[in-house]
Formats: sequence, C-alpha cells, structure tokens
Amino acid sequence: MKRYSGVVLVCVILATVLTATAAAEKAAALQEIELLWPNGAAGAKGDEDGDKPTLTIYLPSKEKATGAAVVICPGGGYGHLAMDHEGRQVAQWLNSLGVAGFILKYCHRNSGAGYGHPAPLQDAQRAIRMVRGGAKRWNIEPGRIGILGFSAGGHLASTAGTHFDKGKADAKDPIERVSCRPDFMVLVYPVISLSEWCAHSGSRRNLLGDNPDKKLVENLSSEKQVTAETPPTFLVHTYEDKGVPAENSIYFYLALRKAKVEAEMHIYEKGRHGFGLGKKTDAVSSWPVRCADWMRGRGLLERKKPEGKKK
Repeated sequence: MKRYSGVVLVCVILATVLTATAAAEKAAALQEIELLWPNGAAGAKGDEDGDKPTLTIYLPSKEKATGAAVVICPGGGYGHLAMDHEGRQVAQWLNSLGVAGFILKYCHRNSGAGYGHPAPLQDAQRAIRMVRGGAKRWNIEPGRIGILGFSAGGHLASTAGTHFDKGKADAKDPIERVSCRPDFMVLVYPVISLSEWCAHSGSRRNLLGDNPDKKLVENLSSEKQVTAETPPTFLVHTYEDKGVPAENSIYFYLALRKAKVEAEMHIYEKGRHGFGLGKKTDAVSSWPVRCADWMRGRGLLERKKPEGKKK
C-alpha cells in the first residue's frame, strides 16, 4: 500500500511539473521582442544593445483578448529600467485582464552610449505608433491603445500623453504615418514636474543634464502641458512616498480637471516609492483592482467582437 501511494505521489508531482512547464512554454511563446528602429534610430550613438530600444510583447490568449493594449514604461530615474516588477509582472497582470502588454526598453542616460532628451520620448512615441500600426497583426483595436508608466517611466508616459501628433502623412516609413497619441494613461507614482519643488532631481538631471534650458524644463513639466486633447488618466500615489512626492500626481490631476479631461486618482497613506503592483504592501495592493475597474468602466475590458460578426 505504501509503495502504491508513493507511485501515485510521484505521478502527481510529475504531472504538476509537466503542467507548469507547459504553461511556462506557452507563456514564453506569447512573448517576442522587436526593435523599434530596425535600421537604427535617428540620433543613435552606437550599435550596442543599449543603443537599440525594443518592445517585448506579451499577448493574452485569443479567447481572452479584449482588443486593448498598453505600452509599459518601467521606471528607473532615466538611469536604468526596473524591467521586472515594473515591466514583466505588469504585462502578465494586463494579460490576465485580456489586455496586450508591450514593455518598452527605452534609451536612457546609462544605456549604450548614454541618452537624454529627446531619445526616451522618441522611443515612447515610436512604440505607440508601432502598436497601432500593427493592430491587426496583434489582434488589437487601434483606438484602444494606452500607455502605463512608473516613476520616471510615468514621466515618460505623461510626456507621451502631452506631446503627440497625428502622424506624418508624407513619411517614407509607414509606421511614422501613424498617430502616436495614447488613448488612455495609467501613471503610478509618476514623476510629473521638472520645475516645481517636488521634482525628482535625479530624473531631471539624467534626462536634461545639469543646467537645462528653462523653456525645455517647462515644456517637459507635464502638469503645465495638459490640454483638452490629453488622454483620460488613472493616477496612483502614496502619502508616504518621499522620493517622488504625491504632489506630482496631484498637480497633474488638477491640470486634467481644469482641462475637463476625465481622470481618477488614488492616494494611499502607506507604501514607499517603487512598490510596483503593491503585492507586498497592504492597502496599496488594491490599486490594480481599482485600475481594472476604471478600465472596465471605460469599456476597455469588453471582449473584442470577432470580425464579421454583427453587433
């Protein structure tokens, strides 16, 4: 009897391992990496990996796909990228909602030959154009493409949401003919201002150098660039955040409200800067649920209707 039980236990363990392996292989199969600029970005200073921005693509199953997509901008003070808890984990969470996730590896001060403005913004704009231009290929609706950013990645996302164009109709590159305006934004403990007292000095220095032009600082302080065309926005911050004070989100929210742009903001009491999805923090761990509710309320989590099916 003991021998029989042992055999059963081994079989159960083996089946579990095989199932987990198959799931991991399936997940890996859904990921691919594409260069933003296959022929090299304008302004590229070298040919190393850090000189080549990319998109890592996480697609939900076809059965679950809603047709919505999000370009993910990890934080890192424009000096590195937190690709795991502000990248991969976020893409997996989005996939669980049926949303495609595109992790942006953008150029920054310590990547390749070293980059400041305008390289990160050009990368973010290009990423949105690529996702929208490849909508049919990735089973995405071109009018349901958002951008999500953490910390300095939140600054980059907010910059993309306040500096955009409809595309360059005469461009030789078809991707450049596509609009780079995000349809919605999710900003998590974002760096917003580069000019106010609450500005994150490290992000500003890495992006603009030690003595930036005042007009450029103003232009890249997102709370001062909001218009009625800025996309609807979901904001998350904490009172406890000392690295990037909550006033960054508050100022942006007030600017959105003044411009009559729909927005939702959650400021939690506890939670230090850099909590990602908030799995290890109490109350702030609910922000992904609140965000999903917000997306659902905007119709972004409704299943995409099969082509050819009548409404």
